[in-house]
Order: sequence, then C-alpha cells, then structure tokens
Amino acid sequence: MLRSSKLIAFAATRDSDRAKAFYEQALGLRLVADEPFAVVFDANGVTLRLQKVQELSPAQHTVLCWAVTDIRETMRALNQRGITFQRYESLPQDREGVWTAPGGAKVAWFKDPDGNTLSLTQF
Repeated sequence: MLRSSKLIAFAATRDSDRAKAFYEQALGLRLVADEPFAVVFDANGVTLRLQKVQELSPAQHTVLCWAVTDIRETMRALNQRGITFQRYESLPQDREGVWTAPGGAKVAWFKDPDGNTLSLTQF
C-alpha cells in the first residue's frame, strides 16, 4: 500500500541550532527549512525532520543510518569534522570501531549532539 509513497524520517532535538549545525556542517546534509516545529533536511532525496522538543530521552538503538560504499573513508571524513565513533563492549569492533555483522555488513555508530545514535553501514 505504501510502496509508492515517499518515506519521511524523523529524529528529535532539544537544541535546534546545535542540531542544525551538526546535520548541515558535520554531516553535510542540505538544509531545506527551519520551521517552528522542526528543522528539515534533504538526506539524498529523503526528507529528514528533526522535531523540536522540550524533553528528549534518546533511544538506546540506532535511529538513523546511512548506507555508504566505503565505511572507513567515510569515518575518516567524519572524524575530520569532529565526529567520534562509539565503542560497545558487547560487540567485537576493530580498532577503528567497525563491527562486522554475521552477514558481512560493516557497521559503525556515532551520536548527534542530542545523544541520538546514528550509524554507517557498508553492505
């Protein structure tokens, strides 16, 4: 039923100015609008709405993920923009923080300024 409908992704922020700078400058997304209730980005054709909220308890799981062709090169570029990748004791990550899933996908996690968990995946 929704097969032909465009997906809109949502995340939340308590500090829209800080989030806007992070998503636009550090991640390189194109800012579409700064509206009363959300900061809106174009994430390669997918609308990403960062909802402006008063309170936020970040989820303990990934809320947004980008599929990349070269995870290590993307990580290096993001490191140069000040992004630090997460390490999780429960996962066997390599020295750069990349976990290889049983199916072979490579995954690395980082957080936005609100503590939302974001990730990169190389399939």
